[in-house]
Amino acid sequence: MSPAAMTLLQFTTAVGNAVRMSPVLQGAWVVAELSDVRVSGGHCYMELIEKSQSGQTVAKMRATIWQNRFQYIRQKFYAATGRDVVNGMKVMLYGAASHHALYGLSFSVADINPSYTLGDMERLRREILLRLEREGVINRNKVLPMSPAPQRIAVISAEGAAGYGDFIRHLEGNTEGFVFYPFLFPSVMQGERTSASVRDALNFIESTIDLWDCVAIVRGGGATTDLNGFDDYDLARAVATFPLPIVVGIGHERDRTVLDEIAHTRLKTPTAVAAFFVDSLRSYYERVNGMVDYIIRYATDRITGELRRLTNVEALIPALAENRLSTARSLLDREMNRLPMIIEGRLSKENMRIDSFKNMIGILASQRTSMASNRLDMLASNLRIATEGVMKRSSERLTMLNGMVSVLSPANTMRRGYSITRLDGKAVTDTSKLLPGTKITTQLFNGEIESVVK
Repeated sequence: MSPAAMTLLQFTTAVGNAVRMSPVLQGAWVVAELSDVRVSGGHCYMELIEKSQSGQTVAKMRATIWQNRFQYIRQKFYAATGRDVVNGMKVMLYGAASHHALYGLSFSVADINPSYTLGDMERLRREILLRLEREGVINRNKVLPMSPAPQRIAVISAEGAAGYGDFIRHLEGNTEGFVFYPFLFPSVMQGERTSASVRDALNFIESTIDLWDCVAIVRGGGATTDLNGFDDYDLARAVATFPLPIVVGIGHERDRTVLDEIAHTRLKTPTAVAAFFVDSLRSYYERVNGMVDYIIRYATDRITGELRRLTNVEALIPALAENRLSTARSLLDREMNRLPMIIEGRLSKENMRIDSFKNMIGILASQRTSMASNRLDMLASNLRIATEGVMKRSSERLTMLNGMVSVLSPANTMRRGYSITRLDGKAVTDTSKLLPGTKITTQLFNGEIESVVK
């Protein structure tokens, strides 16, 4: 005879009834850390976890704050702590256990005790920030001047990571065709080695600091616990005191680490960091073009105005002289008719006055013409000096960029012992494409080697 057996539904129903009938499970305060918190349809879904001292998860349970309680609990918690209900917090929850035949065991949250301390991760962040504030370095990186057109970017990220790939694609695929010079300093971006690895990369960058405009630390999103390595005092102090501006794009928009609070610029994702650099270069390019256009317009307007003034002066001189001569002649005629006896004396005096006036007009015309000519010469000299300055700075920048390209060129890399293997002129990156008998060429720093694959 087979033993009597229950169906699975009967069994799960019995478990659910046992859970509902237990007073301990229907009204209990539970301490746990929040993970994977999300809000959907007015409800808040999350996982409650507990970790051992070594960091290993030893307990986990699904939990829900239903819509009819969520807004009240959320506002109450925010008013007491100044924070929303987010990942990484250790909280004290009041609620009841329930067991569903399909979805298993879960915890329905009815209240949160806001007086309970924040989770270990959040408390650690606060302690690090308070320590940096006491040491007077928390805002040191924030106040560093950022280059108006950052192009030489030292990038700290994990080689081959999706976040780094998104950053490079957005940077190099900008529609304006702006050229950037990112260089990757590979680093571990999650786990216990994160802090030491990123600090090593910062030390390497500092040893070549003259090559870079700024530093970008980028990492794609992931689980909240994957970002624990960035909540480290030694790493935070290294970032806060670094002599170049540091731009960070770590995780998703909802993720916050200590580095987000102390870096020069915080952006939500690696793609947003790339967009920041593209926008900076676009603004600088537009500003430079505007300055060039202004110089051209200003110089043109000034030269046109001075030429117009000179023309007006030249046209005025003959008319003025003719008018004065006409007046003098009329006066002379009247005097001749009125005083015939002294006509000779007065005529002599008038002739002397006319000659003197002609000399004065000649001197005045010469002075005004000389002043206008000197002003034009000065404007032309200033325009030439301004143009030479712009050309000189552009030449110096091209020289600097040429030097950087030379430092980072493949030839310098091969000088250190690296080589490039090519098949039909293309670099070989996958051995599966090499069949026996295939002829390949290996390029060294000095010369080439031809080989046949066996």
